[in-house]
Amino acid sequence: MIRFKQLSLFQGSLPLLTDVNQTLYPDQKIGVVGKNGCGKSSLFSMLRNELSAEQGFLEFPPKWRISSARQETPASPLNAVDYVLSGHSEYANIQQQLKVAEASEDGIAIANQHARLDAINGWSLSALVAKMLTGLSFSESQMNVTVAELSGGWRMRLNLAQALIQPAELLLLDEPTNHLDLEAVLWLEGYLRNYEGMLLTISHDRDFLDSFCSHILHFENQGLTNYAGNYSQFEKQKHAKQVLQQAEFEKQQKEIAHLESFINRFKAKASKATQAQSRVKALDKMDKVSAVQIRQKFGFEFKDINKNITELADLNSLQAGYGDAVILKNVTMRIMAGQRIGLLGRNGEGKSTLIKVICGELEKQAGELSHNKHFKAGYFAQHQVEQLNLDQSPIWHIQSLGEGISEQDARNFLGGFAFNGDKSLDKVKGFSGGEKARLVLAMITWQEPNLLLLDEPTNHFDIEMREALALALQNYDGAVILVAHDKNLLESVVDEFWLVNDGRVKLFEGDLSDYQKWLNDNRWAKTKESDNNSSGESTSSDNASNQSGSTLSRKDQKRQEAELRKQKAPLTNRLKKVDIEMAKLQQEKEELEILLASSDIYLDENKSKLAESMQRSSEADQTLETLEEEWFDLTEKLESFS
Repeated sequence: MIRFKQLSLFQGSLPLLTDVNQTLYPDQKIGVVGKNGCGKSSLFSMLRNELSAEQGFLEFPPKWRISSARQETPASPLNAVDYVLSGHSEYANIQQQLKVAEASEDGIAIANQHARLDAINGWSLSALVAKMLTGLSFSESQMNVTVAELSGGWRMRLNLAQALIQPAELLLLDEPTNHLDLEAVLWLEGYLRNYEGMLLTISHDRDFLDSFCSHILHFENQGLTNYAGNYSQFEKQKHAKQVLQQAEFEKQQKEIAHLESFINRFKAKASKATQAQSRVKALDKMDKVSAVQIRQKFGFEFKDINKNITELADLNSLQAGYGDAVILKNVTMRIMAGQRIGLLGRNGEGKSTLIKVICGELEKQAGELSHNKHFKAGYFAQHQVEQLNLDQSPIWHIQSLGEGISEQDARNFLGGFAFNGDKSLDKVKGFSGGEKARLVLAMITWQEPNLLLLDEPTNHFDIEMREALALALQNYDGAVILVAHDKNLLESVVDEFWLVNDGRVKLFEGDLSDYQKWLNDNRWAKTKESDNNSSGESTSSDNASNQSGSTLSRKDQKRQEAELRKQKAPLTNRLKKVDIEMAKLQQEKEELEILLASSDIYLDENKSKLAESMQRSSEADQTLETLEEEWFDLTEKLESFS
């Protein structure tokens, strides 16, 4: 366990924690929440022994291993799989020792290292990493390129994979979903639900925290409170606690008023002096209950738009991409006023490309795209945040949007986005990521768009800002096209989903639960790489034929492909069944864990039910382990065909 004893932590002269007493237990999956700047990341630094408490004690098991994702990734020449494996310290050490033993042709040393590999299941780690990277939306080709060739966002995913692959008693994850798409977030939720060990994660995604957390550690008023349950349960408990605290405060205030009244009335009378003095002492000794501080919630709204518009944009047989690479082909869709569209699809399929074409950031390659003459798009993307002028103020940014915008008008408007007082005059370079994103949102709102194109708008937003954005979008009467990994935002804003997959865009019949099932069913489908399909029309088998210079006829090629599919079919079908069986067992395990966590199951009258549940839990673990071994065997056999 981890124990804080009368612990105080400062950031410079600013107190983050004061006289904290708290205990965290093994196997707890803890979401760490609190307003920005309260000390969440500093807590992680202290647990990693990078920061020391000013006073008090942190009791920590000395042999516990800690794993956390690095914030920077070097331009390594290793490929993605090998880079992740290098984060497994014991595996990396064995590999190093094995090289030394092989170089010296020391048979005994080689055998010893092989035995160490066996002990940590080292022979299957590469397959496990490949599975993990597939879950994090890596394509097969991305797994084989060097880390130096990957962009910053993909490198951050590798750091996350490194943290997950490293055996540890404590896993620390700081905003792990920030660089992930929805597919990867859904995979990570499932992974963390089954994680063994203590987990602390900082996140502003309430649905993410709801999916796996057993406890919520809340920073408030320089203290820490550990609530049992997920984020939604924490909110209910916190509200109930505030109601009780306010009632206690009001009750105490009445008692204080009564005591003070007695003291004021009788302190001058000799006959009552002793009684008055005793009440003064009672007042001094009283443990004061503070009033509940209800902080004003942040909120904003979009301006009304021209409601006479019916159709905003029309795409007909549209093709889009970059250079000679085709990402989207034959896209036909209409965007109507008031439509609420959520774009689904794996990373790299073209969601951002579609948004860029619609708003004019990217030229179409072919087909037709027409806009209503009153069309006005508001486009939010990560690069919009990066293009802010760091040496200028929020007021300057609003005034840059048009002629004749007075400083007072800009100041009044920015106040609605929590840029109050001198904050509206401060240079952007000192702003946090959330404040910069909020400024971009303010600039978009000022321009009164009738179509909002939002590409991962919540990456730097805290929970309060995400809720404010969701509410504003619900009240917005324009059209919305949204790409987000925040399930709560999608579910509260979107009316219909469109799937971007294999270069096509089509209506998706279903909700996010159906999309997760679709992802599971299509997990092993190979993603077409645009650089191998530059024409946008040729099939992968045609490309393979052209690249190899094969003289096989098209008929022979088809016969070979059919034979290959026939050989793979039993393996693929069995793999799907194993996936389904594993999912059912995992669901059953979760239900058993909830049952075994309840106090009622340990009552005398439930002894037989307890024994049965524990036996079934053990059987489920054993069956799941067998299925996982079969899964690895099947995937290795399937990979041998490629």
